[in-house]
Amino acid sequence: MDITKVFYRLLFSLSLCLLGLFALVWFSTYHPPALQQEAVYCGENTPRLTAGQTLKLYNQNVQFMAGKNYVFFYDLPNNTGPDERPSSDDITKTLKGLANLITQQNPDIILLQEVDEGAQRTDHADQLAQLLELLPSDYACHTSSFYWQARYLPHPRIMGAVGTKLSIISKYKITTATRTQLSLIPQDPITQLFNLKRALQEVHLPIEGADKLVLLNTHLSAFSKGSDTLERQVTQINQQLHSLNQTQTPWVLAGDFNLLPPNAYPLLAQEQRRNYDQQSAIETLYQQHLAVPSLANTQSEQRKAWFTYAPNSSSSQDPDRTIDYYFYSPNLSVQNAFVEQAQSLTLSDHMPVIASFTLP
Repeated sequence: MDITKVFYRLLFSLSLCLLGLFALVWFSTYHPPALQQEAVYCGENTPRLTAGQTLKLYNQNVQFMAGKNYVFFYDLPNNTGPDERPSSDDITKTLKGLANLITQQNPDIILLQEVDEGAQRTDHADQLAQLLELLPSDYACHTSSFYWQARYLPHPRIMGAVGTKLSIISKYKITTATRTQLSLIPQDPITQLFNLKRALQEVHLPIEGADKLVLLNTHLSAFSKGSDTLERQVTQINQQLHSLNQTQTPWVLAGDFNLLPPNAYPLLAQEQRRNYDQQSAIETLYQQHLAVPSLANTQSEQRKAWFTYAPNSSSSQDPDRTIDYYFYSPNLSVQNAFVEQAQSLTLSDHMPVIASFTLP
């Protein structure tokens, strides 16, 4: 037998196997385009915004409705946290608690991050649909943008389907929704295929007698320390905000930025600093735009009232930092803003930032 022919046959067979494996991974993971139109679901008689109206917004990372009874594997260094998923009972309890809090606060628009759909850790459920069933019927519009999807993720602490999205729920008419792909963490090609595809969700709400209000929702990269990922994501978002300012379009940006306020790094406990850089990329947004909380809020003696995150940790679960924000157009004014730190403490590792904005 010709050894050369045997070698080439083996090489050809190996190449086919590798090609098949790559194709399997590719078609089971998520590959969104740079810009993607998203489906919008609205009732036929949904009202429109009016000029001069004041809108109450609710912004929260809901941590896939897990509640606060867990220290997940990614909460501790080297993925050493003991827990992999919440129980079905805790998910149900958290959904009801979140719906009760939202109903009590009665916001006009709800911006959520880390909402699961189709994920094994949350029983493959559509958590947005579950939440909508518990909310009043006047929340007539909603839209979502995925930023993590795979039919099977071969991570030893997951080993199943993943699906996580940004969601916006509104009492008022939404006409269009788009998803913008943000910069990815530099990684090897296979890891990057399975990892989160962070995004900027943008919706347009028409205003009677005027043009529109633009709302933007995002959840920036965690665990990206040592790279310039967050700087690149902030730059992309900032470019969009400046484009809106140039056209005098009123806008509000909300989300979980995974970034400390400027000068907050030294104030955080040493063991909690591992995922943050000393100089925060969010400083760019603070320098160029209005914010909730304001820079003064985050540096005042009352700064603890603006803490939005309570770590899942065996040592402490008290709120200890601000990483969730609003930034907003100079065409808008803020009437009231606060972080709800009472009822929300049992619902998520993030507390909602609630603010009322008056349209021009």
